[in-house]
Amino acid sequence: MTRKHEDHGGRSKGAGGLRRLITLVTVALTIAAVVKELRTPEAERTWHGKVASVVPYELRVPTLERAKDRLWNPDAERVVGPRVFGVGWTVNLGKVVAMVRQKAGV
Repeated sequence: MTRKHEDHGGRSKGAGGLRRLITLVTVALTIAAVVKELRTPEAERTWHGKVASVVPYELRVPTLERAKDRLWNPDAERVVGPRVFGVGWTVNLGKVVAMVRQKAGV
């Protein structure tokens, strides 16, 4: 009888490998964002922008206003936008709910 190789969480090693890859890419992008900011003259650093002109980063201290705008903004143009803090994207749940309500006619 053949058993799947499992890690301690009960998941297959393939899933663990993908998780490690995503973590590695996230760490690399975060390092790239910090390096980009540190190479910018101090007076011009914003601590937010894009890495490789594609992946957004936000390294400023999170604010309630920014969190609300990015996580619950039904009037936003897009469903997916920059994270409140970190590297990558997040889903604007307010926009998702607004779209569902619009489709449902509510």
